[in-house]
Amino acid sequence: MAKEQLRRFREKWKNAFDLKSPHGPLTDEDRALMDKIARTVVKRRMAMPAILFLGSVKPLNAIGSQALVFLQPFLSGVFNEADYRRVTEILERREGIEALMKAIEAAEKESGKDVKP
Repeated sequence: MAKEQLRRFREKWKNAFDLKSPHGPLTDEDRALMDKIARTVVKRRMAMPAILFLGSVKPLNAIGSQALVFLQPFLSGVFNEADYRRVTEILERREGIEALMKAIEAAEKESGKDVKP
């Protein structure tokens, strides 16, 4: 009986500390959306504040993505509802914030300005 309980316990908790995203890797559509966001950030000359903010919330990516709920009124002019939902899903992933930071840096280089936080 104890062995069966231990087996069930292990089965329930085997992925408890898994760092892989349940959503899978970023898709080409996800990267295209990150590029769109990055171009918008660079166009508004907010690359440096965005990179600093993203770097500061990177260790707390799930909380950072939930901060978008708080910022929704300010961002509603930038995103449509479907893109907004997709961005929050992307930023919940560990690689999502890093992908956005790299996209902002690449968009900044394309515009002729180089950003280094």
